[in-house]
Amino acid sequence: MHPGPVGEDFHARRRAWEEANLSPLAARSWPARRVHEEDDCGLRSPLQRDRDRIVHSKAFRRLKHKTQVFVAPEGDHYRTRLTHTLEVTQISRTVARALALNEDLTEAIGLGHDLGHPPFGHIGEDVLDRCLQDRFGRAFRHFEHSLRVVDVLERDGRGLNLTADVRDGIRCHSGRSPTPATLEGRIVRLVDRIAYINHDIDDAVRAGVLDVRRLPQDAIAVLGETGSVRIDRLVHDLVEHSSRAGDVVQGDEAGEAMAALRAFMFDEVYLGEVARREHERIDLVLRTLFHHYVGLPDGPPDGGGAPDADLAQRVTDYLAGMTDRYCIRTFEQLAVPASLPL
Repeated sequence: MHPGPVGEDFHARRRAWEEANLSPLAARSWPARRVHEEDDCGLRSPLQRDRDRIVHSKAFRRLKHKTQVFVAPEGDHYRTRLTHTLEVTQISRTVARALALNEDLTEAIGLGHDLGHPPFGHIGEDVLDRCLQDRFGRAFRHFEHSLRVVDVLERDGRGLNLTADVRDGIRCHSGRSPTPATLEGRIVRLVDRIAYINHDIDDAVRAGVLDVRRLPQDAIAVLGETGSVRIDRLVHDLVEHSSRAGDVVQGDEAGEAMAALRAFMFDEVYLGEVARREHERIDLVLRTLFHHYVGLPDGPPDGGGAPDADLAQRVTDYLAGMTDRYCIRTFEQLAVPASLPL
C-alpha cells in the first residue's frame, strides 16, 4: 500500500530525531545495508523491520523449548533460551538508552543472538561440535550458526535479509568471536554474560544444585547479595565507565568480580557433577541422531532445511534446529522399541 502522509514524513522525522538525540558514536538506522536491496518501510526503520522479522521467525519461536542451563526442569520458573534472550535484550536496551546509542539496533541484535543454539544449551553445542570434528573435521559454533539461520535457513532458504549491523552483532556476540563493529553489538556481547551469570545462579539455587552461601564472597561483597542487585550494579558500572571511555567497557573492580562469579559457575554448575551426568545422556541422544542422519542415503528429512548444502551442513542444520523435546522424542522413536500388541 502506498504510504500516506504519516508514512511519507516518517523517515525525515526519525532521521532528524537520531541526529539530534543519539551520540555521534551511535550506529544510524539509515541507510539500510542489506545483501539484497529493498524499499524502506513507510512506518518502521530498517532496524525495526529486522527486529520484527526475527520475532516472527520460526527459530525465535523454538527458543521457548530450548535449554538455557537445566534440561527439562521440573517447574515453570526456570529460564529457557527464550527468556534468556528477552532478559539480555531488555538489559541491553537500558544500557543503549543511557549511552544515547541506537536502541533499535541493540534490540534486534539481542533478540537474534541465540537463534542458532542447538538443543540442550552449551552441552548440546559441545556434543555437536565434537561429532562434526570427529566425522567431518568441522567445528560448530552457535554464534556462527545464528548467522546462518537468519541468512539462509529462515523463510524456506531465502533468509531474513537483515541489515549489516544486525548481522555483525549476531555473529560477534560471543567472547569467542571477533569484536562487534558497533557499540550496540558490544553492549549485547557484554550484557549476555551479565545476564546469564546472574540468572543461572538464580536457577541453580532454585534447583538445589547450588547453595547461595558458597558463592565467592569477595565478588558478592562488590556486586551484591541478589541477582537483581548484582545486575543493577553491573549495569550502572557499565554505563558510567563506557560513557567516559567512548567504548563499551566495565570498571576493573566490577569486571573482576563478575569474572570470579563466572569461573565459580563453570566449576560448580556448568561443569559440575549434575552437568556431567546430563552430559553423558545428552551425548548419547545427539550422537545417536547425528550418526543416524549421516548414515541415511538421503540425509535428514526435508533436506535438513537446506537441500543444496553438503551432508555435514544439512545434518548440522537439522539437529541444531531441534528443540529439546523434539530431539528427545526423535531419539525415543529411533532407540526405544514400540510396544507390541497384546
